[in-house]
Amino acid sequence: MLELEEKVLSNPFATSHINDSGDEIPYPWNDNHLTDDEKIKNIEYYFEKILLTLGMDVEDDSIRKTPYRYAKMLVKELFPGLNRNNFPKITTQENKFNYRNMLLESHISIHSMCEHHFVPILGYCHIAYIPNDRVIGLSKLNRVAHYFARRPQVQERLTRQIKECLSSLLNTPDVAVVIDASHLCVKMRGVQDADCFTRTYDMGGLFEEDTYRNEFFGAIPKHSEIKL
Repeated sequence: MLELEEKVLSNPFATSHINDSGDEIPYPWNDNHLTDDEKIKNIEYYFEKILLTLGMDVEDDSIRKTPYRYAKMLVKELFPGLNRNNFPKITTQENKFNYRNMLLESHISIHSMCEHHFVPILGYCHIAYIPNDRVIGLSKLNRVAHYFARRPQVQERLTRQIKECLSSLLNTPDVAVVIDASHLCVKMRGVQDADCFTRTYDMGGLFEEDTYRNEFFGAIPKHSEIKL
C-alpha cells in the first residue's frame, strides 16, 4: 500500500499520517526496493517482448530504442509519484496577515494514467482552503496535485489523496478539491465517447456547509464550461 507520504509527517504542522487517522486511502502498491535504473532496465526488457509479441520489428531504426524510451518515460515522467523521494519539498508559513477567507487555485493542469487500462487521464484540478494559522506557497498546491497524479490512478482516489495531504500539511480540515478530467479509456476504447468527462470532488470542514460549498463551486468553472 502506498500511503500518504511519510514526508508529510516530518512537517511539524502536519496533524497525522492519513493511514493512522482511521481514514485510509488504499493504494495497490508494494515497495520492491528497485532503483529507477533497475526499473527502467526491467521494463525495457519486457516491453521489447510485448512489441515482439505484437509482431513489431524491434530492429527497425524507428523502433530499436522504443523499449528504452518507453521504460524511461514510465519511471521518470509518467510515474515519479510512485517514488516517495519525489514528494515535493514543502514548508508552510505563519499566516501573518490573519487571512481567513477562501484561497482558491483553479485550473491546475494534471495528467495521470488509468490504472485499469494504462491510458491517459487528462484534466484540471481546482483546490481551495481556508487558512488556519499556516499558509502554503501557491505553487505547492500544484506540486502536491502533480505528485499524486503521476502514478497509476483512479480519479476518485486522486481527489481524496490531494485533499487529505493538504489538510495534513495545513493543519486544517477546511480543504476542497475538484477534478475535471477526460479519460482516454472512455474516449479511445469501450464506449468510445469522445465528448464526456468526469468530475469528482472532496469537501472537508467548512466546505461541507452550504455557504462555503456554494462559494467554492461558484468560483470554479461550471461542469459544462470545461474544455478538455
